[in-house]
Amino acid sequence: QVQLVESGGGLAQAGGSLRLSCAASGSIFSINDMGWYRQAPGKQREMVAMMSSGGITNYAGSVKGRFTISRDNAKNTMYLQMHSLKPEDTAVYYCSLIQGRNYWGQGTQVTVSS
Repeated sequence: QVQLVESGGGLAQAGGSLRLSCAASGSIFSINDMGWYRQAPGKQREMVAMMSSGGITNYAGSVKGRFTISRDNAKNTMYLQMHSLKPEDTAVYYCSLIQGRNYWGQGTQVTVSS
């Protein structure tokens, strides 16, 4: 089993910054594809940023140029640096790890006020 724990969410003003962390623990056998998703009230969960095991990144168009995904493999930790936040970035953010199946964290709330 794999456990994912997000942290770093909170309240920010429009134009501000936040950094999310996702710590992975448990039966992690190799460097895996990991990513961040978010779900706003009344909306479907959507991909925000992904990083493959080889370090290739992919971003949703709405966050490209503002968010940066990174990881520290030695610490089994993934990050999402968010700049120039907008009210529409308000959502619960989830980290995901793929190892045979998709594992999810419990989510962390990000609220951006205008």
